[in-house]
Parts: sequence; structure tokens; C-alpha cells
Amino acid sequence: MNISIHDLLNKENINIIDIRSIEKYNDNHIDNAIHIPMLLLLKNPEKYLNKDEDYYIYCQYGKSSYRVCLALIRQGYKVYNILGGYEAWLLNK
Repeated sequence: MNISIHDLLNKENINIIDIRSIEKYNDNHIDNAIHIPMLLLLKNPEKYLNKDEDYYIYCQYGKSSYRVCLALIRQGYKVYNILGGYEAWLLNK
């Protein structure tokens, strides 16, 4: 369920979701990430996710995205929490 930033950086053509606030997303985000607010993603995952695809989700430090991933996995989605979140990406980009 978790993926390190190093493993993530070796992947191509992946679905990355930023669940932070729009202000933080607009300030900067992981390359190619789309913004879906955490509460919207949890409320209506079927609107944003396909159960046949993999998704990599992050927040600022990886704690909120971990909880989101747990909830989505229970609903049958293939999601991965990016360990350390955006902060880990900043340190390793």
C-alpha cells in the first residue's frame, strides 16, 4: 500500500493525486499530479477513480494520504500512499 518517493520516481505514465489544499497545490506539487481535495475523493471516489487503474496519493507528510488510501482500498481501489508525501518529494527531486 505504501511506495517510497524513490520507487515512484522510477515509474512512468502514472496517476498521481494531490489531496492537499488548492493553495498548497497551486504553490507547487509533484510533477503531473492532479488535485482532488481529500474530502471530495473520499465522498465520491467513483467520480475520480477507476477500479482497474493504479493511483498514487499524497498529502504534505503522508499521514492523511495513508488514511485516505486505507479507506479507498476497503472500497476496492488500487491506491498507494506516497511515503513522506510532498515533503519527501521536495527532498528527493
